[in-house]
Amino acid sequence: MSETISTEPTKQRQGIQSIEVGTRLLRALAAGRRSMMLRDVARNAGMPAAKAHRYLVSFMRMGLVEQDANTGRYDLGEFALELGLASLARLDPVRLAGPVLDDLCERSGETVALAMWGNHGATCVRWVEAGGPVTITLRTGVVLPLTSSATGLAFAAFYRSPYLRKMLDAEVRATAEASNAQPAAVFEALTGQLDEIRSHGISRASGSVTPGINGFSAPVFDHSGHMVAAITSLGIMGNFGTPTK
Repeated sequence: MSETISTEPTKQRQGIQSIEVGTRLLRALAAGRRSMMLRDVARNAGMPAAKAHRYLVSFMRMGLVEQDANTGRYDLGEFALELGLASLARLDPVRLAGPVLDDLCERSGETVALAMWGNHGATCVRWVEAGGPVTITLRTGVVLPLTSSATGLAFAAFYRSPYLRKMLDAEVRATAEASNAQPAAVFEALTGQLDEIRSHGISRASGSVTPGINGFSAPVFDHSGHMVAAITSLGIMGNFGTPTK
């Protein structure tokens, strides 16, 4: 028996309409940004108050909605928060950063890169080459120094990790030994540099890692305010300046 494969467009999958209707109430509460009276929730969801109330009662039993016993106002519940946090925890910074890197490269005309904190430090995980007359190569997997690269300085200023502090202390000692200076003096100068980076929200480095190349790097934070990545732009000295102020 021959098997026939249908070429007709796939029909829209069947769902549960009542769930889709009720979700309008959750969207209304989320968009309201504060607790709301029943009449306001119903109006914003486009349904009668009596109908909205029945949905809200079910949502309260599920923990998606809660009601203030004193004011009667409705708001998103604890389970709604758990769902939101679980969704945020599953976000992939590398995937999400792809379009951002492409857009930044196109608009600036410079090579851009994404770095994340890895087992060995600030690590380049993705880069987009501008394709200019001078090729700027930044390999994925390369670990960047904390005290002399724009990317590393961004992590040194904003990332919080006991391991980062140990690496930073080691780099400071190595710099002091190479320049025949006191580690305390090197660390004091670095502290002032990191304070300036935090003040401006961006780090910069000039020719420190690759001769003739300037870099700017900005931190990327998650929903809780923790740094998760750095976006860095690299350009040729003279065309891509690093102003002192």
